[in-house]
Amino acid sequence: MKSLSSIESGSRSGKFSAFKNGMRDGIPIGLGYLGVSFSLGIAAKNAGLTAFQGFLTSALVKASAGQYAGFIVMAASAPYVEMIIVTFIANIRYSLMSFAMSQRMNPDTPWYHRLLMGDYITDEIFAISIARPGYLDPFYTYGAALVAIPSWAIGTALGIIAGNILPMRAVSALSVALYGMFLAIIIPPARDSKVLTGLILVCFASSFASSVLPWLSTLSEGSRTIILTISISSIVAVLFPRNWEGEGT
Repeated sequence: MKSLSSIESGSRSGKFSAFKNGMRDGIPIGLGYLGVSFSLGIAAKNAGLTAFQGFLTSALVKASAGQYAGFIVMAASAPYVEMIIVTFIANIRYSLMSFAMSQRMNPDTPWYHRLLMGDYITDEIFAISIARPGYLDPFYTYGAALVAIPSWAIGTALGIIAGNILPMRAVSALSVALYGMFLAIIIPPARDSKVLTGLILVCFASSFASSVLPWLSTLSEGSRTIILTISISSIVAVLFPRNWEGEGT
């Protein structure tokens, strides 16, 4: 029989190996985060945040769409309640990722590991973590987060610093880069789905119409975003429900 010390040593070795693999897989994510969060920093600068505030926001929130929506609401001087609702809607997908990860965790995983893993969920960290075979190892997630999250926060701070140094025309041009990130997210799946393509076009048209229609145009940008997000997603869910039973797991 193995001694207790050898079992503990093997356990520590397995944790270190998972942590090292997580850091390795987190490097390309961190490099991508630097570029994307730089553009996010430009939006944060337009909202009036300092480099430290932007760094702290990205280090704590870790959500591109949610942060961008929050910065837009802040720039519009909208009420706090609008910011809460907008960021809640933008980030609600993370609860679904948490549910999925909870089904892949060892039942004996301590509660503090569950909390930390939930805090480090991003789209990319979730993707590489959930793709691992067997039970999810918290130390793999920690290794990936150790590389990716600081890159996200540093990139945001650098974007704000650049926004304070560069001329206004350059800042305006860089502000468009974040929209490129969202286009990169929606275009690939839209190629495979006519429904999704039509939905994207409807969203574009609705967003423009809400800015010129008599009643909607008087609302703040945050309120219009909330109304459009809830109404369009609800209609599409009723008209085009997903056939989960016909999809592979």
